[in-house]
Amino acid sequence: MQILGILNITPDSFSDGGRVLRAGGRPNVAEAVRLAERMIADGAHAVDVGGVSTRPGAADVGVQEELDRVIPVVEALRGLDVWVDTSRGEVARAALAAGACAVNDQRAGADPDVLAAVAEAGCRYVLMHNRGTPQTMRALAQYADVCSEVWGQLDALAARAVDAGVRRDKLVLDPGIGFAKTAAHSLDVLRELPERVPRTALPVLVGASRKSFLGGITGRADPGDRLPGSLAVAIHARRAGVAWVRVHDVAATRDALLVAAALEPQ
Repeated sequence: MQILGILNITPDSFSDGGRVLRAGGRPNVAEAVRLAERMIADGAHAVDVGGVSTRPGAADVGVQEELDRVIPVVEALRGLDVWVDTSRGEVARAALAAGACAVNDQRAGADPDVLAAVAEAGCRYVLMHNRGTPQTMRALAQYADVCSEVWGQLDALAARAVDAGVRRDKLVLDPGIGFAKTAAHSLDVLRELPERVPRTALPVLVGASRKSFLGGITGRADPGDRLPGSLAVAIHARRAGVAWVRVHDVAATRDALLVAAALEPQ
């Protein structure tokens, strides 16, 4: 399993907002580079740079503001395996031109220009299951069979991306833990990973780090206190055959995965 480190250039992400965004909305590029290099040294295989919080209820920002947050950081990290976390074609294009190696799209091609940008670049592309926007997703968390609907929609989104010119061998599927899903829905999707992942022809990414459903299980209200629960999900995902895990705590995740691997039957 490979580790994707989270680097949010936002004031309002649920766990680490404001860490590298100066007053006035300009990124602290030196601090962003320090954090990214620390993640790589700690065992991350790539770093995911995002300039817009996508937590439920988060306010949107304009395209120029997202560009102003993300592009200076991506440029400063050129040469590392940097992904851009965006759902806008204009931002995806600019980030790829600045040195990003992949696009992590939490709205899975809702902006068709993202698909065009990825197709032109021939880069890795993460399609995440979601519904609506951060402002509407809670109301759309209604399913007859959440697992069948999530994986069925991901299959359809993958086919749409390929039709738009995205290389199938560059696709990664993300079931979108916590996005347009209740805590019970997220747990159902995670429980079924051992069954679903082997039936999926594409690599799967799981992002559950520090999320609220873990707080509901453990009683940990502070996202920073949810590391043990996050590690439990990472180990479960590894055993299910998940290819990537997206996390805040890279070093601890690396160590937990190494020990879990060592304990498996030889």
